[in-house]
Amino acid sequence: MMKAILLILTLSFMYQETSLIICDFSNDEVVKNWYVVDDGVMGGLSEGSFNSTSAGNALYSGTVRTENNGGFSSVRYGFKTKDVSNYKTVKLRLKGDGKSYQFRVKADRDTRYSYINSFETSGEWETISLSLASFYPSFRGNRLNKPNFGGDTMEEIAILIGNKTKESFSLEIEKVYLE
Repeated sequence: MMKAILLILTLSFMYQETSLIICDFSNDEVVKNWYVVDDGVMGGLSEGSFNSTSAGNALYSGTVRTENNGGFSSVRYGFKTKDVSNYKTVKLRLKGDGKSYQFRVKADRDTRYSYINSFETSGEWETISLSLASFYPSFRGNRLNKPNFGGDTMEEIAILIGNKTKESFSLEIEKVYLE
C-alpha cells in the first residue's frame, strides 16, 4: 500500500501542470484589468479598444493612423511579480487578422523599456509560441544595447500593432500563458 502511495505521489509530481496562465479571458473581469495606450500620447490619431466577446474571449481592435507622427496602438496588462524562471516560451491562443503584431514583456513595470518579439497572424485560430530568450530590449522603436530578456520575473505584458501603415486591426485572444 505504501509503495502505491509513493508511486502516485511521484507520478503526480512528474505530471504537474507545466503552464503558468498569465491571462485567461473566460473570466469577464480579466478584460477590465487591461488598458489601451495609443499614439495619442504623442499627438497621433490611432484608436484601439479592448472588450469581452460573447464567446468568452478578449477582442483587441481598432484603427492605426499615421497622421501627426502616429502609427501605433497597444494594450497592456500589469500584474503582481511572477517568477517565470522555470518557463521558456510565451504562448498566445488567438485569432488574428493576418497582420503583424508585437508581444511585449517587462520584468519590472516601472522600467521604461520593454522586451519585444514580433509575430504574424494567419486569420485562423492558432497558438503562437515565442521563445522568452529571443525577446530583445527596445524603447520607442529603438533596439537597446542590453541583453535579451533574462526570464526571471515578469510584471507586465502588452500587445502592440504599429506596421507603419494606416490600417484597421482585430485580434481575438483566448489566453496568454507560459510553458
